[in-house]
Amino acid sequence: MTAQPPPPPPGYPPQPPAGQAPNNHLVWSILVTLFCCLPLGIVAIIKSTQVNGLWQSGQYAEAQAAADSARKFVMWSVIIGIAVDIIYVIVMVASGGFNAGSNAAMLAAMF
Repeated sequence: MTAQPPPPPPGYPPQPPAGQAPNNHLVWSILVTLFCCLPLGIVAIIKSTQVNGLWQSGQYAEAQAAADSARKFVMWSVIIGIAVDIIYVIVMVASGGFNAGSNAAMLAAMF
């Protein structure tokens, strides 16, 4: 039977796993909020800001889960943003919304 090491004395925080805190993806979260998909980007920012606090409080598994969740929301935000942009371009081309002559006529009618 193998003896297990004794647990740390009470009052000591748990030791962090080897390595650094997980990437919180905060920069990407902010960028996708600005340029792609606002609702999912906000959720990504919230998850990103939780990572470092959880890591510093010793909740390493929760910090990794928050980082993974932030990355997931960033990816979905980019996918949805690109899909919406493609649909917008298709609708504008199909309706003739990119016709420069019609835009100039509309501007002239307004003034």
